Amino acid sequence: MKLSQRVTHLDEAATLAVAAKAAALKRQGVDVVAFGAGEPDFDTPDRIKAAVNRALAAGHTGYAKPTSGIPEARAAVCEKFRRDNNLTYSPDEVIITVGGKEALFLAFASLIDPGDEVILPVPYWVSFAEQIKLCGGKVVAIQGTDSNGLRLTPSQIANAITPRTRVFVFNSPSNPGGFSYSPAEVRAIADVLKGRDIITFADEMYDRLLYGAHRDYLSFAAISAETREKTITFNAASKTYAMTGWRVGFAAGPLAIIKGMAKLQTHTTSGTATFIQHALVEALTGDQSEVEQMRRAFEERGARMFDRISRLRDVTCVKPTGAFYCFPNVSATYARLGVKNSADFCTLALEKAHVAMVPGVAFGMDTHVRLSFATDMASIDKGLDRLETLIGVR
Repeated sequence: MKLSQRVTHLDEAATLAVAAKAAALKRQGVDVVAFGAGEPDFDTPDRIKAAVNRALAAGHTGYAKPTSGIPEARAAVCEKFRRDNNLTYSPDEVIITVGGKEALFLAFASLIDPGDEVILPVPYWVSFAEQIKLCGGKVVAIQGTDSNGLRLTPSQIANAITPRTRVFVFNSPSNPGGFSYSPAEVRAIADVLKGRDIITFADEMYDRLLYGAHRDYLSFAAISAETREKTITFNAASKTYAMTGWRVGFAAGPLAIIKGMAKLQTHTTSGTATFIQHALVEALTGDQSEVEQMRRAFEERGARMFDRISRLRDVTCVKPTGAFYCFPNVSATYARLGVKNSADFCTLALEKAHVAMVPGVAFGMDTHVRLSFATDMASIDKGLDRLETLIGVR
């Protein structure tokens, strides 16, 4: 049976593949420490679960009307952006989607024609490159350096721009890098794009999960009137409210683009489940104290994991300032461990140490691996104990 080229050339999401392999080993009785999936280990707050029960009891089980989001949900997103991001949107500039992935895909499909170029910072989240290619776009990858905390410089971005550049992807805090850009750095990047016909995709999925001295957050669209008109801001309930399985995301941006995304949505998912949209309203507008509790826990876990990784022999790591990932460079261990790349390294760690990680090649950097600290402190220590035995200490 012949499959389409778009499917044949598509790589499976490595993060989900690692999680599935770890789960299969656990079912066989293997004690696996899973640092793979970017999923909070907290349960969804009770107030949000109660909201979906109320919505079901009230009969909110039909199609969302309009498909792009019920009025209550889009208004709640507007309130979230105003409160947290200093951004003012009207409800018709907002779309509710089946997770953040759908929002990004709808946006790429609305803007990218074959041959259009998309500047993609490396390391990047696994689905960015694949979605760009699915839409016929050309990925222009720019790699950050360990010496600059994996962040791009304005000059790197300026040098990558060509007449075919259509979109610039900006993800802060970063998945998988765990780093974030300061307000001054965000403004400097915006200056490079000023006056150009380039749309910025601002993936701000982890905007509420910032740590230490790096909590002064600036949304890309909030810089100026120009950036607002040339930016789509993406977010979801998944990470902030521990709602990964609920599959509800949202985006806001220029009206013409949002309308294009909504048109595509009518022919794909027909929108997010109505009762889940009512839960999103509660998540975004209700008591936010659980968010801070989870943020503090992630901050403590991230500090512990970074400290333990920093002790590993021949391993370096950028300190996480946001999200819930460490992204160490492990390439100096390859020859000593008898592996050739990040995939081999992760296979060895899973088979010999029973520690699941995601190979950096999935994020565009074969020298690194991703570990999620969205797990309990005991598991962090157990997993790093095993990695110390496998890799050695300084």
